[in-house]
Amino acid sequence: MEKEETLSRLRWQCRRGLLELDILLGNFLETHYLQLSEKEKILFNDLLQCSDQDLLYWFTNQAVPPAAFKNIITEISFSAQ
Repeated sequence: MEKEETLSRLRWQCRRGLLELDILLGNFLETHYLQLSEKEKILFNDLLQCSDQDLLYWFTNQAVPPAAFKNIITEISFSAQ
């Protein structure tokens, strides 16, 4: 089980400059994060280090994300539907 301090840190990192990203990332964290593999958890954490602008472009299909993030972005997007 994830440590509460890890989840608290991730919750804070999911708070972005754009409400749309706050909702998308925060909801994914609360509903799907604990079921991710360790590799996916690392990718999610790495994804949170990216700029809001990049994230917005990737989630709205205005730009192609780096190959390493494609699966986690698809999973986050699919969870929001």
